[in-house]
Amino acid sequence: MNAPVVLMCPPRHFNVDYEINPWMRGHLNSVDTVRAARQWQQLHDTLARFAELRLVEARAGLPDMVFTANAGLVAGNIAIPSNFAHAERQGEREHFARWFANAGFNVVDMPHTGPDAIDFEGAGDALYATDEPLLWVGHGFRTDPRAVEWLRAQLNVEVIGLRLIDPHYYHLDTCFCPLIDGQLLWNPLAFDEASRAVIEARVPASRRIAVAGDDAASFACNAVNLGDAVVLNHISPALRDAIVRHGLQPVELALSEFMKSGGAAKCLTLRLDTGFAPWASERFAAHLARAA
Repeated sequence: MNAPVVLMCPPRHFNVDYEINPWMRGHLNSVDTVRAARQWQQLHDTLARFAELRLVEARAGLPDMVFTANAGLVAGNIAIPSNFAHAERQGEREHFARWFANAGFNVVDMPHTGPDAIDFEGAGDALYATDEPLLWVGHGFRTDPRAVEWLRAQLNVEVIGLRLIDPHYYHLDTCFCPLIDGQLLWNPLAFDEASRAVIEARVPASRRIAVAGDDAASFACNAVNLGDAVVLNHISPALRDAIVRHGLQPVELALSEFMKSGGAAKCLTLRLDTGFAPWASERFAAHLARAA
């Protein structure tokens, strides 16, 4: 079985230079860059135990490029670059699109100019289930609901939209993490009532791990699941025990400097292979190639 493939970006230019989410307030220019580099390297080295890592070059003036989850969405041999909602991040798009093309992906654009443009922030808001052909898509803050319909029309996979209602959990990956064997780490209070009902109907209670309070605020759901390992920011003993009871092994890392910008482990990574899902078949990849 091939190793997972994960994209990261060194935090060479990382800082909090602006405020586009609640976590950034009070943290302008407060990042300890030495500590941030050390924390990022620890995450990098930890993930290297489980995955093949690739790097995209950091660019001056784009401090949030380090959060590669927002580079786009990978589906088989296709990469769909993000259309950033905030002007402060829109300059990232061309660099990520170029990296995807140079890496051999077939780059397919969601409408991103003119009146038909659709905001879409990649794998920050679009997460694959691990046990069935399903893509969960969050919307409400950074991703336009129209992205759900666009992806549904393009991909040979079921697409379910989920409405986010708490600005502290502005991307789906800040409050929702599909785990192996169809399990789920999630913060129920980040979703509207209808979305909670959809999730609860689709994922049995025995497979859901609810996250609340300090664990939610520490971005426990912003985790990277590779095999049995769940790599994430520090969590409470109670949540650690719950994850272990589900047959998984938490790997806790300090990511405090990145939390100042509203990001943690998952935000700092982009999964480039869809082979982690057993339903990512040759037929799926062929359909995507035709759609391009």
